[in-house]
Amino acid sequence: MLSLQPLIARYDTTIWIRVIGTILTTFAGFMIRPFLAFYLYDRMDGNLILAAMVTSLQPLTSIISGYFAGSLSDRYGRKPLMIAALAIEAISMGGYIWAESLFTFAALTILNGIGASLFWPAASAQITDVVPEDKRSEVFALLHTALNLGAAAGPLIGVAIYKMNPAIAFGLCSCMLFVYALLILWKVPETLPDHIREQSHRTAKTDQAPKMKLSEHRTLIWMTLAAVPVSLLYSQVEIILPQHLRTQYTDFLSVFATLMTINGALVVCCQIAIAKFAERFPAHRVILTAYLFLACVGFGYGWAPSFLLLVLAEALFTIGEMLYGPQIQKAISIMAPEEYRGRYFAIFGANWGITGTIGPSVGAVAFKGIGGALWFSLLGLLLLVGGLFQFRFVKKATRTAAAESVQSVTS
Repeated sequence: MLSLQPLIARYDTTIWIRVIGTILTTFAGFMIRPFLAFYLYDRMDGNLILAAMVTSLQPLTSIISGYFAGSLSDRYGRKPLMIAALAIEAISMGGYIWAESLFTFAALTILNGIGASLFWPAASAQITDVVPEDKRSEVFALLHTALNLGAAAGPLIGVAIYKMNPAIAFGLCSCMLFVYALLILWKVPETLPDHIREQSHRTAKTDQAPKMKLSEHRTLIWMTLAAVPVSLLYSQVEIILPQHLRTQYTDFLSVFATLMTINGALVVCCQIAIAKFAERFPAHRVILTAYLFLACVGFGYGWAPSFLLLVLAEALFTIGEMLYGPQIQKAISIMAPEEYRGRYFAIFGANWGITGTIGPSVGAVAFKGIGGALWFSLLGLLLLVGGLFQFRFVKKATRTAAAESVQSVTS
């Protein structure tokens, strides 16, 4: 593992502002995120499917607006999109404090989805703009570590706050989002390459912005579809796993919060080291290994007979996500043409929107129909199949990108 001083000197201010902002917002966000479904469930008079449908509005909005967000970041820059996104998310989180009606919850959830869809394509493209290819997986791992610094402490604190007054958590989350926006406004320069910005300005005058034909980027589409089982598992962890734990444990909220804390703590301790170790191997093999770990998690969540085995399943989940996240983001960054970086991350990010939209409702129906054990086992099988396909697509994408890079150097 890198010592602290060389690690600080290794990256510029932009990266460290992203790290600080991520810690601030995820600490507050993870006090809410595990319990938002329960909050809505209580407000919807115990209607799980209705609560799941409201939760689904955020990722549904992200699907619709995500592609346009990527295009906007490629045209107008990363910084304006990120600031606007954080401000929108802050307003929506603050609004939950006073929300009472179904319509209000739905409107705030949609607003939150717009904010999320604006932020992540621009933020991921920003990393690609400023970080050399050989350091990208390490930087994505660093940001994932920052994410889990908040995730490690947030859930257990969130349990206490949720039981006392959920409004405190919503207010804190809103404030942290505003602080992050101010940090970006103050300290982060625009990273969109000058020649891309000039090209966008020229084409904007003639209303002929660079078009992206999806038929010419089929590998990206297939990689997005192959990623769906991973994001589907995540969507079930957030809303269906707690309900499954409710059937097995009296204090299921504390059990769930403990699992999330274990996940966050392991990532904080191991993510950078694991990312650097994974760099020794081809990305497609690392990603296949990650899918196999996550497939085991599906079966573990479903059938673990004791809390100890449930903790083991969570450890496998953590290793899987530490292998998967940095490598899949690096693969997208390598294969993305410079003028389409924002759109590539937006399109690939649609897999989270797809499963976030249909996952909670499908999971709620499946949970009621076949039970949590069989449903999570089915997810494990989907991850096995998805991993085999993703292995093939990532291998093809990285080899094609490497060949094109060699060709451009020699020509």
